[in-house]
Amino acid sequence: MKSIIKFATVLAVAVGSVSCLDLDPQDQISDANVWGNANNVQLFANQFYGGLRDFNGGNYRTTVWDGPHSDRRSDLISGSTINVYSNGTNQIPASDGNYTDLYNRIYRTNLLLANVQAEDSRSMMAQPVGEAYFFRAYFHFELVQLYGDCILVQRPLDVGAGELTSERDDRLKVVKAIIADLKEATKYLPDTPTEEGRVAKPAAWAMLSRVALYEGSWQKFHVGNGENTADSKALFQEAWKAADEVIKAGNYQLFRNDQLGDRDSYRYMFLLEDVACNPAGLQKSANTEYILTNRHNSPLKYVGCNLTHGMLNHGDNMITAKLADMYRCQDGLPIDKSPLFKGRATATSEFDNRDNRMNGTMMMVGQKYWDNDGINSSTKVPYSRTTWNDEDLTHARTCEPNKNGLGYANYKWCTERQVDDTQESMDFPVIRYAEVLLNYAEAKFEENDAITDAELNYSLNEVRARSNPKMTKLSNSLCSANGLSMREEIRAERSVELVMEGFRLDDLKRWKTAEVEMPMDIVGVQVTGTWYEGQGMTLPLNEEGRVRLFTGRQWQQKHYLFPLPTDQRQLNPNLGQNPGWE
Repeated sequence: MKSIIKFATVLAVAVGSVSCLDLDPQDQISDANVWGNANNVQLFANQFYGGLRDFNGGNYRTTVWDGPHSDRRSDLISGSTINVYSNGTNQIPASDGNYTDLYNRIYRTNLLLANVQAEDSRSMMAQPVGEAYFFRAYFHFELVQLYGDCILVQRPLDVGAGELTSERDDRLKVVKAIIADLKEATKYLPDTPTEEGRVAKPAAWAMLSRVALYEGSWQKFHVGNGENTADSKALFQEAWKAADEVIKAGNYQLFRNDQLGDRDSYRYMFLLEDVACNPAGLQKSANTEYILTNRHNSPLKYVGCNLTHGMLNHGDNMITAKLADMYRCQDGLPIDKSPLFKGRATATSEFDNRDNRMNGTMMMVGQKYWDNDGINSSTKVPYSRTTWNDEDLTHARTCEPNKNGLGYANYKWCTERQVDDTQESMDFPVIRYAEVLLNYAEAKFEENDAITDAELNYSLNEVRARSNPKMTKLSNSLCSANGLSMREEIRAERSVELVMEGFRLDDLKRWKTAEVEMPMDIVGVQVTGTWYEGQGMTLPLNEEGRVRLFTGRQWQQKHYLFPLPTDQRQLNPNLGQNPGWE
């Protein structure tokens, strides 16, 4: 958004000391000069955007670094030190900022909706009312993903409110309320954003598809033990229909630029800024794919974290062998079934004939690259890109093997222009069109355990073709001829497309596959019998000859949900505790 304005002090919402659900009852704003004024109501609604996911926003908002949705807590990405959530050793916290912050933000959405009630007022203030419904749903969904059952709050609470001491509501009840809120939001929100980064109708439909797919999967795999229930089937139908609303509207399309090409269109989409940042000279306005973003701009709101240096090459964002092996070959087949797979004898052979997103996300040894430094501090040689042509090759670094890590080098989220650390200004994609297409395909399949080729071509194959126009399409005949699981192919496509955007761990949880995937060792490149054997790799090798970073990881059933913090259970003993954490 061009400007997210902090609400004036007179309208600030203060946190009370009774419970995370109780905010200062004196903050019941009813002044007609506030709630009767459309501009003031919009100013109040602007603060909702502070709760969107971001590169590094703190609590549940942090998506690229270590947060509840971060891939660093999954099986595809690892930091250099043990993550207690990734290896299953996290404990019950005394307090939890995720829990309290979400209820504080829900309070604010309820405050707006309670004070802008008359239909004539709502019609004049449609945008902020729609935003309040959207964000009330958004924040409740965060609670469901993290804690499961939670107290559904749909009004501002005072000290005597029953919700403050009530038991938690069943997650399915909460999800149905979330879906109702998102549908209500579509009645008020415009068809297209009134300004960049603001919520519009497609964002509400897209969010609905995410919510319904998540809970449909939970009901099918956790409640139904892999079989559809009446609730899961209904939710899958809600999911694909909501996704279809976005697709049919035609306001968004997958980002691709002919000058950038198949591989780099995917990579540079995440690097677009409103300065010179790519060979095609594109800025953010060229991005046709981002439906809702956490906006950044220079100099008002930088990304605020050491994004490029922290992620690039062999920074502390290590790619695992599981992700590397997940990219399909150009014939659409996994590496263990494809004759196109060239093995791992050389440093780069496993990249041959693979999905172009592999090299769009990971660098190969020997590949030229640039970062944000501008001038090498020791040699004084420039190596940021400046001209975006072959001249830059004389100012480039060369990717070398990481002898002390997993061996693979990250390429995603890393700018090539000279800019001070933390001051990049790429937007974070809270929702993008590719996810909507993948939501459609998965929901279609899970509804009846089947999907037609036409439905695949309408959705998932569009995503695959953006980076791989010549890759064999996913189809029922491809699966049957090669002994493939359609479900696993759909899930793999989702995992490689959305990697490092905060989906993988949540997906493993809703699919109920975390108990299988998460205990696996964190391993990297193949050393035994390959080029890496003579490179002095320092990590120990596993029985297959791959470098191994962590072993002994665990996943218990209790880890599918976070434990409720101790302080909130003391304030409200009726909250109970999630299974296994008692």
